[in-house]
Amino acid sequence: MSSSHAADESLWERVRDAYPRQQPLLNLNNAAVSPPPLVVEQAMIDAYRLISQNPDVNMWSKLDAALPSIKQQLAELADCSPEEIALNRNASEGLSTAIFGIPLTAGDQVLISAWDYPSVRAAWGQRQQREGIEVVSVDFALTASDEEIVESYEAGMTPKTRVLQLTHMFHWNGRVLPVKRICEVARAKGIITIVDGAQCFAQMPVSFRDLDCDYFVTSLHKWLGAPVGNGMLIVRASRIDSTWPLLAPFDPPPLRIDKFDHWNLGTYNSAIQAGIAPAIRFHRELGTANIHARLRELTRYWIDQVRDLPGFQLYTPVDTDNLGAVSLFSIENLDAKTIEQALRQTHAVHVKFRQVRHVAGLRVSPHIYMLKRDLDVFVNALRQVVRQS
Repeated sequence: MSSSHAADESLWERVRDAYPRQQPLLNLNNAAVSPPPLVVEQAMIDAYRLISQNPDVNMWSKLDAALPSIKQQLAELADCSPEEIALNRNASEGLSTAIFGIPLTAGDQVLISAWDYPSVRAAWGQRQQREGIEVVSVDFALTASDEEIVESYEAGMTPKTRVLQLTHMFHWNGRVLPVKRICEVARAKGIITIVDGAQCFAQMPVSFRDLDCDYFVTSLHKWLGAPVGNGMLIVRASRIDSTWPLLAPFDPPPLRIDKFDHWNLGTYNSAIQAGIAPAIRFHRELGTANIHARLRELTRYWIDQVRDLPGFQLYTPVDTDNLGAVSLFSIENLDAKTIEQALRQTHAVHVKFRQVRHVAGLRVSPHIYMLKRDLDVFVNALRQVVRQS
């Protein structure tokens, strides 16, 4: 398959058949959580039934025996070492591990963005209140140029800056930041970097080595299609020993990646992780570049259909190869939340109202199991809602 197939609906019809039907709503909020392919769903169900037969033996001795192989496969996708990968429940948990695990002292400065994920900002705020570190927030427009964004971060760095928190793709509007360039500037100044990759991983090609960050965090239940409750934390090898685990380990803390793994939770559902390997296989069959091309095609398709709506305002740059499945729009003089409710209640179309600071709109995020005719349903529904408002 090549990226030229992005518009080949017959090919994507076959992909659609590999997913559970989304009902009763047309699901255009895949940026929150995506359905797994049927093969992934079945693998998790089979693993859960296996656990039920002999829980203590089948969880720890059988299912967990596959984890080294799963880490190896994830490492190939993310371009890192399997010894740098910890498996957890989601990006929020991985981010908290990095945020609370980096040793800092009162007066140390952490640089974040006004647009970062709310729980990320809250976590750094908690460290500020408890430990006296200084959290500084840089500001720029959601649609600012790459140059403006790099300059904003660079201007915010001072001799006291110890950590730089970055979001690879904003979940608000799908904007991809020039993270590699910003990490390069930070590394030259000796600043530790954390990248929130919850939205970009598996949606588009991502290389941990190329980004050259210290921590990379993502959820595997979004664009990879693993079962809900799977996340991944990548820690640069040289940072593992100095980083505290989020939860105290059961055994004496090892000086390796294991101390960040799910083991510290106590008993957990191993069946969920049994779905990671088939999700990776399914993803590989399609190819990350092809998936990205298709998601870009779908986003441009629906946007082109509604550009002529009176008052239509888009908050996502579309004339870029970094465009993916996530975008944000509003209709001037119409309440976005009211539109969201009308689409859902009257037309069975599910989009997500998002508001951050002075920006409020509707986030639209299709996935590869969706077809252009699905987006036609959304477009027609939106036109009716706007016309009747």
